[in-house]
Amino acid sequence: QVQLEESGGGLVQAGGSLTLSCAASGRRTFSDQIMAWFRQGPGKEREFVARISWSGGRSTYADSVKGRFTAYRDNAKNTMYLQMNNLKSEDTAVYYCANYGGGWYAGKAPEDWGQGTQVTVSS
Repeated sequence: QVQLEESGGGLVQAGGSLTLSCAASGRRTFSDQIMAWFRQGPGKEREFVARISWSGGRSTYADSVKGRFTAYRDNAKNTMYLQMNNLKSEDTAVYYCANYGGGWYAGKAPEDWGQGTQVTVSS
């Protein structure tokens, strides 16, 4: 099991930027874990945002954030990040980090979740 803790959320104006962090701890080696970001907006279901490979060399994004958000990780610090630029009101959501363990395939559910951090974008 991996314990995940998000931070960095807050209130930002539309067009602004914000960087979220996800600190991992536990018995599993962080660099062996495929990590991801999800979000849940008000009245909406939780949705995929980004996924990043073990080394950070490969990332996948939802179409809604492609070109604006960048996921990256520092395995030496057991931390994953989400750089969010050109934020829009529709990005308002609770953002969660998640862990897929050592592998990912379509339809696989994350193994562990953080508690979430609120991002509010004012227009």
